[in-house]
Amino acid sequence: MKKLLSSFVLLLMLSQVKAQILTPVHWSYAAKKLPNNEAMVFIKATIDQGWHVYSQNVKDGGPVKTTITIKPSKSYSVVGITTEPKPITKFEKAFNMDVSYFEGSVIFQQKVKMKDGQATVTGTLEYMTCNDKQCLPPDDIDFCIPVK
Repeated sequence: MKKLLSSFVLLLMLSQVKAQILTPVHWSYAAKKLPNNEAMVFIKATIDQGWHVYSQNVKDGGPVKTTITIKPSKSYSVVGITTEPKPITKFEKAFNMDVSYFEGSVIFQQKVKMKDGQATVTGTLEYMTCNDKQCLPPDDIDFCIPVK
């Protein structure tokens, strides 16, 4: 009877435990029309205190770099490469190398040329986030950014 009661209490306690999913990075998107049927697309990461997101320019052997892929479309074309501000670059013991990353927030920018003056820019971004104690698995996010 004691074992049955103990098992019941343990199951009751376990049912009260909820899995906590860490989401230290929050993404937002915007676009601004420019002259000549061009637009600038903005992809912003707001990063919780203590966490960081890696640059697009991380060397092989390090963490997963941020990669922004704009899907091809008949309504727009990509102009140039995705730009980013100057990152923080420091040695990280976990990767035994200098790595570049962003804290607080970062805005990635991509210029596009629209065929008809408006479009919805779609794509995916892959990123990895770490703090001083752990790294979360890389995450892929789809995005749609209307340009009007």
